[in-house]
Amino acid sequence: MKSKKELKEAYRQMTFRMGVYQIRNIVSNKIWIHYSADLDRAWNSPRMQLLANTHPNEELQSDWNTLGEKCFAYEIVEELDDTTDPTVDYKKEVQALYKMCLDELQPYGEKGYHQQK
Repeated sequence: MKSKKELKEAYRQMTFRMGVYQIRNIVSNKIWIHYSADLDRAWNSPRMQLLANTHPNEELQSDWNTLGEKCFAYEIVEELDDTTDPTVDYKKEVQALYKMCLDELQPYGEKGYHQQK
């Protein structure tokens, strides 16, 4: 069995798919987008918030409460290509990608759950 130190080091060296995802209302096609450093696990947090009725986006939460989970889909919008270069600040990269997706998808008003700033 590996030591705690070895397990921590192995985890630190793991790479994850990073990028932007959306939660899409399949009835209205409205979207809520966000970014994550781990796209494979990104759905867990907002899903749990929605199930617990604590998601910060009130409109999305209201639609979830009315329609139910079956009417929403988790979808990956964009993914960073390479996440293995130690010199790159991937947190900044994924945030920049998120801003680009906001500009491109315009998830405001009838198209989405975001508030235009």
